[in-house]
Amino acid sequence: MMMSPLRPDYYALLGVSRNATVEEIKRAYFESAQRLHPDKNKAAGETELFLGVQQAYEVLSNPKRRTQYDATLPAAEQPPALPYEYRILYSRPSLVRLDEPQMLYVVLELRAPPEARKTTAPPLNVALVLDRSTSMQGEKLDVLKSAAIQVMRNLRPQDILSVITFSDRAEVIIPAAYHQERSRLEGRIHMIQPSGATEIYQGLEAGVKEVMRSLDSKRINHLILLTDGQTYGDEQQCLDLATRLAENAIGISCLGLGGDWNDIFLDVLSTRTGGSASHISDPQDIKRLLLEKFNALAQVFAEDINLEFKPVEGVDLSSVFRLQPDPSPVPTDGKPIHLGTILQDTSTRVLFEYIIQPKAVQSEKLAFMDGTLRVSISSNPLPVPPLRLALQRPVTDSPEADPPPPEVLHALSRLMLYRMQERARIEIEKGNIHTATRQLETLASNLLAQGERSLAQTVMLEVDFLQKQHALSDEGGKKMKYGTRALFLAPPKKEIVP
Repeated sequence: MMMSPLRPDYYALLGVSRNATVEEIKRAYFESAQRLHPDKNKAAGETELFLGVQQAYEVLSNPKRRTQYDATLPAAEQPPALPYEYRILYSRPSLVRLDEPQMLYVVLELRAPPEARKTTAPPLNVALVLDRSTSMQGEKLDVLKSAAIQVMRNLRPQDILSVITFSDRAEVIIPAAYHQERSRLEGRIHMIQPSGATEIYQGLEAGVKEVMRSLDSKRINHLILLTDGQTYGDEQQCLDLATRLAENAIGISCLGLGGDWNDIFLDVLSTRTGGSASHISDPQDIKRLLLEKFNALAQVFAEDINLEFKPVEGVDLSSVFRLQPDPSPVPTDGKPIHLGTILQDTSTRVLFEYIIQPKAVQSEKLAFMDGTLRVSISSNPLPVPPLRLALQRPVTDSPEADPPPPEVLHALSRLMLYRMQERARIEIEKGNIHTATRQLETLASNLLAQGERSLAQTVMLEVDFLQKQHALSDEGGKKMKYGTRALFLAPPKKEIVP
């Protein structure tokens, strides 16, 4: 039975399933109303959509009216049509009844549909938050100013850009607006002078104010932070701000220049919003990497992917790692988990690592994931229906011989390389220099076997430094960390030596 065209599908209007809770319906309504409100959107047809969303909420938020409405629906609910493609790959066809924990890896891949890859990406609302502290003087600041000017020249007419500089105070060099007289504004960038110390919160706060001035759910709202130093005493303020930005689908990308910045802090700051941190070793690479980041934002198809799930007894989600487009560990301590974006021309792949305890594999199958994936696509007038992720594996008495899919195998081989340098760092913190040295030597051997000579040489230089100083160098440690992350984007080569 088909629904009458006079009876709109209220669940589809709100982008929720028929078994959605009252809280899910309320949240979907507020998100839709914020996006479609006539005060913000004047596009043809959107006022009618807004009124439809209001009507849907009035019916579905009232238990009696919802029951009456549900009685008019077809008996079987068809899976909602999704505006993106997805697939799920498993490291093994089944789990085994064992008396010890076992590992399970899952790769979730999301991709824009073919027709979306040819369309114009949503307009941008981006703030460049640039460090101008004393340590940036000379070549670093000169190249940075040139890069900021090139970003401005690359703007499309529909894009909004703001430029903020900071040291121990922030200054809005270019307010958020459409910029037509760009040659005059370029002069403001040329006038930036270095001074003061590094206080990142000052810059972020000013950048957020500029983004909020033009905040629009139909835009890609984002901050790009570039710094060469460490901030002191305001880290928690920055992280709290990032949490609030994530709630508003505003992302942060961080670019760290040289060796003196805090990579752990910037990793957490960026990934809390679904963004990523990158390392710039040579000042001459500032322009290239800043433009790459900006151009990637101009290719965004879906600006926010987040996952909520219920815990399953005996199943531990030990880690989540985004493989592409921006390789990075994903924090799992927040709800929801922000997985990043989907670009028009690049699929998004995320690796989930599970530890399955013996008590979880006593029945014929294990449902190890009961979650909901939500994808925000600003070009869609209606909310994107949530994707129910109910993942399970059969349980057998003996292991099956099928090897993992090549994509999973490739991801695991790269993850092993990345974790070698991570384990070396941990051993150094414990004072186990000999053990850390062996870890790095093994990493260098595997990198050489795969033809990654430059990175292998970096690792061996760090081995020498470690043996003399009982620590990693600031620059070399970052080169190893972000260099092994970049390997996730490289095509498969040889197998790793155990």
